Amino acid sequence: MTPLQLGFRLPAEWEPHAATWLAWPHERTDWPGKFAPIPWVYGEVARRLARVEKVRILVEDQAAEQSARRVFRKCAVNMDAVEFFRHRTNRSWTRDFCPVFVRNPKGEVACGNWKFNGWAKYDNWRQDNQVPKFLAKRLKMREFEPGIVLEGGSIDASGAGLLVTTEECLLSESVQVRNPGLGRAGLERYFADYLGIERTIWLKNGIAGDDTHGHIDDLARFVDADTVVTVVEQDRSEANYEPLRENLALLKQTGLRVETLPMPVPVYFDGQRLPASYANFYIANGLVLVPTFNDPMDRVALNTLAKLFSNREVAGIYCGDLVLGLGTLHCMTMQQPA
Repeated sequence: MTPLQLGFRLPAEWEPHAATWLAWPHERTDWPGKFAPIPWVYGEVARRLARVEKVRILVEDQAAEQSARRVFRKCAVNMDAVEFFRHRTNRSWTRDFCPVFVRNPKGEVACGNWKFNGWAKYDNWRQDNQVPKFLAKRLKMREFEPGIVLEGGSIDASGAGLLVTTEECLLSESVQVRNPGLGRAGLERYFADYLGIERTIWLKNGIAGDDTHGHIDDLARFVDADTVVTVVEQDRSEANYEPLRENLALLKQTGLRVETLPMPVPVYFDGQRLPASYANFYIANGLVLVPTFNDPMDRVALNTLAKLFSNREVAGIYCGDLVLGLGTLHCMTMQQPA
């Protein structure tokens, strides 16, 4: 039987969490020349999260765990809320290789073990790909294996049967091809059977600088069952202007309430465009963490999200260093539903 037939569905991110999953950073080439600040960013994120839910963190070995503990203590993290799990990883972007957890009406949570192949771009992904099976066993959870590639950052769900994604990421037949030949209808069947999705909203292209080739979590996010927030660019000369305008028009045709976030001034390091976006926020229990970039638009984004999440604390986390790894707060976290 499929997860759908067994009553499982993908909960919305704002539904109650049992924990947030992180992976202790170690792949220095993800942050060339700027690795030193990254553990401290993780420390600050963990400090915020450990006040509201468990933080479960994958570490390479005993030395990595000791390093994480040292940073967390200096950052005043509530260590009573932190649990360490030893499993080697290639990278630290848990959004894309951790299980996509689903839940049924009885409250049973299961691991969706989708394949991960390094965004169809990098060669070192096999350890990341083993994480869902490891966690299903450690957490004593039922495991579902759809057998196709899907990254958590490529989808966003309303918790009420809607999912939003991009054609650039999941339907490309020439660049970073995840599932050759599967197509729109095939993917929608998997979304229905394994995530309980009734309707998929397809946007076109993601933001400039995104090496995942169009992840939705830099672009458009559900903030409640009937509302989606999407980024827009006001500068007509900017690379993001037309693609984001096109996506906004598509969203306005869905019947959903649509709100907008600005984009920061383009962020570069050593000549490389980086995927800086306020849409890469993370929703935790009673808390929303928002990436900031020392940009005048930081306050606009924070104020907008504070209105949309009026029952949660909305806090900015400086991500000018983290984004050099081509991801920020949503990319480094994965929620485990309560």
